[in-house]
Amino acid sequence: MGNGNGALSGAVIAVAGAGGPAGRATLLRLAEAGATVVGADNDPERLAEAVDAARYASGGATVTGEPVDLLDLQSTRDWATHIEKEFGRVDGLVHLVGGWRGSETFTKTSLDDWDFLELLLVRTVQHTSLAFHEALQLSDRGRYVLISAAGATNPSAGNAAYAAAKAAAEAWTLAMGDFFRKAGGAEGPTSAAAILVVKALVHDAMRAERPNAKFAGFTDVKDLADAIAGVWSKPAAEVNGKRLWLTEKP
Repeated sequence: MGNGNGALSGAVIAVAGAGGPAGRATLLRLAEAGATVVGADNDPERLAEAVDAARYASGGATVTGEPVDLLDLQSTRDWATHIEKEFGRVDGLVHLVGGWRGSETFTKTSLDDWDFLELLLVRTVQHTSLAFHEALQLSDRGRYVLISAAGATNPSAGNAAYAAAKAAAEAWTLAMGDFFRKAGGAEGPTSAAAILVVKALVHDAMRAERPNAKFAGFTDVKDLADAIAGVWSKPAAEVNGKRLWLTEKP
């Protein structure tokens, strides 16, 4: 089930937040495309299950995992260094760390929610990007892929904290894209930072729990994984500093 053009064959890709449903789908999709995949998650048990599932389903591809505290910059840097030492290179970082808190109305917004989301959705992006950007720039196909939400562009009253955190993560990622652009000089970037925008994600267990729900505009985690893999099949200049929409633009 490779992606045909071999863009991921032999690539070494790190996946942050690999233990959730999107992480599971992504580990498998990248492994099937011929990549060596290194997952991280703050839940060791969930991570081990996701890694085992991807390794088994992909027919024994190299899929490994290690618990990493992405809220600690040094731990994140150590993770990046460890991958580079073990595999000789890093060709990608897929940032899937998620989390959501909201309120009924703007007035009822709790700033505790902001404190929580700022750590989860912004600080982890700062740490992974700072830890991996140099290795990604050295790669001939380096990609940093952030998963974001349509709410960052079109926030609703009750989602102020979530939307603001996602918007901050996007801005940070676009700044890294500018780093890649400048590093590429007149020839253009050889590495890229791209943002995949979804309304929300859906997976089989959610459908089973709510068989009558429509999930309109939601992106299935398998389709998200395909879109993530697709970022490697396009030239760096085409995806660098871009928001790639997987749902209708608001």
